[in-house]
Amino acid sequence: MFERRIGKDDVIRAIREGESIREYPDDTPHPSVLLWNKDATHPLHVVVARDDENGDCVVITVYIPDSREWMPDFRNRRA
Repeated sequence: MFERRIGKDDVIRAIREGESIREYPDDTPHPSVLLWNKDATHPLHVVVARDDENGDCVVITVYIPDSREWMPDFRNRRA
């Protein structure tokens, strides 16, 4: 996240306000979701898992989606 120059506040905002665009129910040790959010400068993808036992969220990865791989809405991959 920090290597990609994505701030902690951007990640927290994406988790709180982001739209779930893909679910990964078979991920272990916890199911995860891909969240999409857009701040003032760029779209952002955050994969996060929730530990239902204690309610903690675990951030798996954070990245700015590549427009060559994603449709202009950044919600769907290009075919």
